[in-house]
Amino acid sequence: MKRTPLESWVSGKIGNGADPLTRERIEHHQRVMLQETLAWARAKSSFYRRHLAGLSEREFRGLGDLYRIPFTTAEDIRQNPLHFLCVSQSEINRVVTLHTSGTTGMPKRIYFTKEDQELTVDFFHRGMSTLVGPGERVLILLPGERPGSVGDLLAAGLQRLGTSAVVYGPVQDYSRALEVMLMEGIDALVGIPVQVLALARHSKGRAAPRSVLLSTDYVPDSIKKELYLIWGCEVYTHYGMTEMGFGGGVECEARQGYHMREADLLFEVVDPKTGASLEQGEEGEVVFTTLTRCGMPLIRYRTGDLSRFLPEQCPCGTVLKTMAPVRGRIAGHLELEPGIMLTMVDLDEALFPVRGLIDFSAELTREHDRNHLQIRATFLEGSGEHETENIHSALKGIRVLRSSIREGRLKVRVTVREGSPGKLNGSTKRTMTDKRNPGVA
Repeated sequence: MKRTPLESWVSGKIGNGADPLTRERIEHHQRVMLQETLAWARAKSSFYRRHLAGLSEREFRGLGDLYRIPFTTAEDIRQNPLHFLCVSQSEINRVVTLHTSGTTGMPKRIYFTKEDQELTVDFFHRGMSTLVGPGERVLILLPGERPGSVGDLLAAGLQRLGTSAVVYGPVQDYSRALEVMLMEGIDALVGIPVQVLALARHSKGRAAPRSVLLSTDYVPDSIKKELYLIWGCEVYTHYGMTEMGFGGGVECEARQGYHMREADLLFEVVDPKTGASLEQGEEGEVVFTTLTRCGMPLIRYRTGDLSRFLPEQCPCGTVLKTMAPVRGRIAGHLELEPGIMLTMVDLDEALFPVRGLIDFSAELTREHDRNHLQIRATFLEGSGEHETENIHSALKGIRVLRSSIREGRLKVRVTVREGSPGKLNGSTKRTMTDKRNPGVA
């Protein structure tokens, strides 16, 4: 098994020379770069000048003092993103607007300089070398029509690898996407989990790529298993978000978790409620700090994602940290009753193995003093007619639902539609909706 290519890349970026890379060397680099980032943000960003006003240089001497630095939140960015800027707006090369899944929330705007985007291209170049090599062809099913979009940056990284990129974008017509795969002789594809699943089920095993990289959303194990059953391909996952500069970490050949961009980003896992740092192996909220970004640095940014650092070394032998696959989002939890939580992960793992399913939504309401769970399932054309009972059976396999259904405390409604997978909107993160009255469980 090959060691992750990110290790030699990180070693070169931190100026380690020919010496073996060590955790001590990585953490020394991170401490120095964090101190530089703090000084830069204080000097150039009006937000961080106020936000860090209570932090003295004496209080921060090493990574063990991270807890002294206040968190940055999505709401901070929504309030006034321009206050985060450390350069003039004329130096900004790309602005990404992120709309909230709610109806009243303000969008977030993330700003990148040309140099910031180069960091992402460099990461994509190195990280993708695990999946593909020179002369191969990659289909990119991510937004890529605009310069500086994630698909465009990924294509630039692949070009440096000697790999051809076909930037298709999010799938609207699955028959057309399959046709492109066949015509182009695609060796690998990169896309959104539910869209890649829909494409695989639509393909009926044709045009099978050698490898697949899933990104932009939580990746259920059930989807990875289905892709392997249909295409027989290796399935890798990538962790990243726009706020990180799109790229955060990617799996190696062991496929047991993500190796991170440790030269560019400092990752932590904290208790979602208290904010206290957690030990390796303990699950909590992922927090990151940019170490090399100049346009809009983010310091201790709370992602809302749930994961943990694996305490054991990766089988590939790297000294880089390994983050376990993200287990969904804090917002993807609903309290059915006091102490009884339903997660999007529960639903994903139970429902995606149902034959022909390509997407679903979940909504919780309260009627006549009883919780009602509404599942709206979308199937491939011609495959959903008799699947309602299979959805009900799969839901009863979820432990937290089983007793509530049996004892009449929860009513489940399932509606099934068949249609073109092209109707799907798989480019946003999938969440459950709670439409009960506030405070009612």
